[in-house]
Amino acid sequence: MATSSDEMTKLSWRRFEDGDYIWENLTEKIFVQDTSHKCPTYVHKTPPCQGSCPSGEDIRGWLQIVRGLEQPPAGMSWQEYAFRRSTDANPFPSMMGRVCPAPCQDGCNRNEVEDFVGINAVEQFIGDTAIAQNFQFDPAPADTGKRIAIIGGGPAGLAGAYQLRRKGHACTIFEANSDLGGMFRFGIPGYRVPRDALDAEINRILALGQIEVRLNTKVGIDITIEQLEQDYDAVLWAIGCQMGRGLPVPGWKDTPNCVSGVAFLKAFNEGRMKITAEKVVCVGGGDTSIDVVSVARRLGHINKDNHSDLPETVIHDGYIAHDSALTAAAQGAQVTLTSLFTRDKMTASEHEVHDALHEGVTVLDGVMPIEVLKNDQGRATGLKIANCTMDDGRPTPISGTERILEADLIVSAIGQGGDLSGLEVLDNGRGLMNADKYYQVPDKPGHFVAGDIIRPHLLTTAIGQAWVAAESIDDYLKQAEPKRRPKVDVHHFNLLAKMTEAKLAPEDFHIAERGDLRGTSDANYAVHNYEDRSTAEVIPHDELYLGHFGYDARQLRKEEVPTSDEVLGHFKERVIGYSEEQAIAEAKRCMSCGMCFECDNCVIYCPQDAVFRVKKGENTTGRYVDTDYAKCIGCHICADVCPTGYIKMGLGE
Repeated sequence: MATSSDEMTKLSWRRFEDGDYIWENLTEKIFVQDTSHKCPTYVHKTPPCQGSCPSGEDIRGWLQIVRGLEQPPAGMSWQEYAFRRSTDANPFPSMMGRVCPAPCQDGCNRNEVEDFVGINAVEQFIGDTAIAQNFQFDPAPADTGKRIAIIGGGPAGLAGAYQLRRKGHACTIFEANSDLGGMFRFGIPGYRVPRDALDAEINRILALGQIEVRLNTKVGIDITIEQLEQDYDAVLWAIGCQMGRGLPVPGWKDTPNCVSGVAFLKAFNEGRMKITAEKVVCVGGGDTSIDVVSVARRLGHINKDNHSDLPETVIHDGYIAHDSALTAAAQGAQVTLTSLFTRDKMTASEHEVHDALHEGVTVLDGVMPIEVLKNDQGRATGLKIANCTMDDGRPTPISGTERILEADLIVSAIGQGGDLSGLEVLDNGRGLMNADKYYQVPDKPGHFVAGDIIRPHLLTTAIGQAWVAAESIDDYLKQAEPKRRPKVDVHHFNLLAKMTEAKLAPEDFHIAERGDLRGTSDANYAVHNYEDRSTAEVIPHDELYLGHFGYDARQLRKEEVPTSDEVLGHFKERVIGYSEEQAIAEAKRCMSCGMCFECDNCVIYCPQDAVFRVKKGENTTGRYVDTDYAKCIGCHICADVCPTGYIKMGLGE
């Protein structure tokens, strides 16, 4: 009887295209029956989620733990084990699970089946659970006696302190602002980054000890580079980009109600700006501009009688704050976002743009600013724009499409630069700092750099750079040559470490006792039949057997996104995290690319019973199956049916 349409999944995928019937690689040569021409080798490769993660997190690893596949060591819960695996690369799982734009999900091979794995949602669950259960990092190792100055207490600086303390080095963080957190605290609204969760993740780092914090201290003004060089063994520059760029159009410069997106968000996040203007126009198209327009819609405006009530007064002057009573009289603001790029090419995620539209923001895409229009008092009254085309990355206005957007406040969110006042010697001429591949400052021994001050990018990029910089600082302090960077620079699964953790480590090999024995498949002093290519290769979807995976819809996090009528004064957290059941269900959607996930296909389909399960008590992640080469005829069926691409035909010619 034919299968009904109701019983069929949405997925239809086969190993061969129509008309193909010959296996091209080895053809009849492999079917010699009694000769093993090519036998299976278990090859570990990096999945594209990890290869796409600028922090280099072992994403597949902690998903395996959440789903219950990889077991924690005795005495540890799986929740804590997942937290420890996650934070090996990135100490902010709760934060990054909320705000990271998740390039890992763009790279996820599951996109070739139906939809990516909700990686950042599971990461948020790991981070929030760690806070709720008060998980702490392992104590720092013995003090090395070395002291590192870290300039900047944002994501890069804090991640650098975390990694350096794990190596035993003491740190002092110099932060120009009144609190730690950088863009986490001063650049992202609290309804996206809950401050209690941020404080918990920062305090967990500080709890490692020997991390001195000096707030309201600007290096280059309050303390010189020469003083740092005298007092510390190395310096890590992580000052970020706190200066927003203005619009390159006539009328912008020195106009009081023309402000940068960075300054706008800082005034809001410090609690000084309680209301905004009646008509706000923001020029951008990236994540910062989305935050600006979302905040503006939430704040609203009042009919202003006093100069001190104008939003630019608190944006330009960090010592002035709005009276909290203003919010009671707030009315909705008309907020418009303009972007050079069309909506499908905007750097802000489609999800964020959709939410902004739902909240009542008007989005004009494919337009460019032409001129700021001002009144007799010198204040901006509007922004002239025009439709545009992008030619070699440069906008060109389309004649006849000019029009004026009325505005009481114009915000530029077109990019950021560093504040290098007092640090001009480090300026590369573009308001940024140079770095080599080891994140050292060229021609300045002992100075290292990480984060946006190299090139403004993602928070996760800054955190990943801080890890590499910490490795380089450690080598510098030991007077060792920098380690050769792997092609795939991530925190990889380590089979030997896992076997040691499971008390299954290979025996020591002593040549005097055993002789020069090599290539034996049954010896216990080596891990045979296994190859680790994770530092060199990312496994693509066409190396997987996608036909193994059925359609399984992604678990969507609930969101509380207000409508345009509800948005005024709405500062509740927008994203609602997974329950434990949802986190486990979503982790089970991971296809474990490049690593065995114990499906038994190779055992079931081997016609010679050559592939077998490792004895219970002797197996662990990455060592679930083995091969009897005396039985293997090299038929490659095990490799064909391996869903994860973990089995490769090797060991032959």
